[in-house]
Amino acid sequence: MLMSMSGSLGFPVFDSDNHLYETRDAFTRHLPKRYDGAIEYAEIRGRTRLLIRGQVSNAVPNPTFEVVARPGAQEEYFRNGNPEGKSYKEIVGEPMRAVPAFFQPEPRLKLLDELGVDRTLMYPTLASLLEERLRDDPELTHAVVHSLNEWLHEEWQFNYSDRIFTTPVITLPIVEEAIKELQWVVDRGAKAVLIRPAPVPGFRGSRSFALPEFDPFWQAVVDADVLVTMHASDSGYARYVSDWTGPMESLPFRDQAFRMLTTNFGHKPVEDACSSMALHGLFTRFPDLRIALIENGAGWVPGMFELWEDVYKRTPQAFQEHPVDAFKRNVWIAPFHEDDIKVVAAELGADRLLFGSDYPHPEGLAQPTSYADHLPSDMPAEDVAKIMGGNLSEIMRVPART
Repeated sequence: MLMSMSGSLGFPVFDSDNHLYETRDAFTRHLPKRYDGAIEYAEIRGRTRLLIRGQVSNAVPNPTFEVVARPGAQEEYFRNGNPEGKSYKEIVGEPMRAVPAFFQPEPRLKLLDELGVDRTLMYPTLASLLEERLRDDPELTHAVVHSLNEWLHEEWQFNYSDRIFTTPVITLPIVEEAIKELQWVVDRGAKAVLIRPAPVPGFRGSRSFALPEFDPFWQAVVDADVLVTMHASDSGYARYVSDWTGPMESLPFRDQAFRMLTTNFGHKPVEDACSSMALHGLFTRFPDLRIALIENGAGWVPGMFELWEDVYKRTPQAFQEHPVDAFKRNVWIAPFHEDDIKVVAAELGADRLLFGSDYPHPEGLAQPTSYADHLPSDMPAEDVAKIMGGNLSEIMRVPART
């Protein structure tokens, strides 16, 4: 047993951010033969590495996940910083052998019971690397993502026992293929889908998914009445950082803090995604679209609103409605446990906030329901219940468990 439930919160708990770990065949089990070799694992200097089109990815140290960092290993680091200047290895501590609950839904149900979590959205882990590393081959991108979705459905289903809602990935380079994929996952019970907050690469270069050329896809989303989650991912911003730092090996250690700010803790990808959706008019064209921002934090939202206010003040003729109003209608957000949630709630309202633990990742919470302990002490009980599950039940269109 990894963690015992410390006590019931007295209301249904619906976590917006749990993760599974993929097995070695997650991307390839259903990949057409013509793409053999696109995704491989190889032993390099005694360690297993993931190769995407022959390029080694070191983003995840152990892509087979037999051994993983302990859930919540970095919790104190994110809440209180690192005053002693410890290394990543010192902060994370001793790893653990991965348990079946990280790979299979039935054991995960038992673990959810132990953790006091009634329901959860379930995201893949390694899949966040795929789209950026396949960006110059749209057809291969769609093929690999569909292969992953087939594996997710086969192993986890998209609605397991009405408690685990696994989020299939939708990639957007070819709009017609994205619509086809959306229909495929909805037909198999998907209540939510996962889209990375990033520009869309395609045959004619990169562009925003909020431009009118993608409207047929967004109309299909609205017609299907599914929630779109935008979980933090590899949005490709590392290449912009490299414009400032040069290749990583040319500046060992010296550029670590800058990269950390701009890729690990920076919010540019999700800010740009939100700005595009609001300022390119996606929210206005599709007022019924529901977007949930997951594992992106929320402390950046007030500053983004200030910028939008400035733009609106100077060019009101460019808008059909105020972008802040559009955001507040279309978007829900999961603040980090270390965010000043009182400020975020004052800005957006408790109705727009979601609880997300990032379990079992090391940067998440070891005990998911402890998120409630970080909510303002004077927050009304009904608002706590909304954030800890009620809001997500509503936007997922699933009745709250009693």
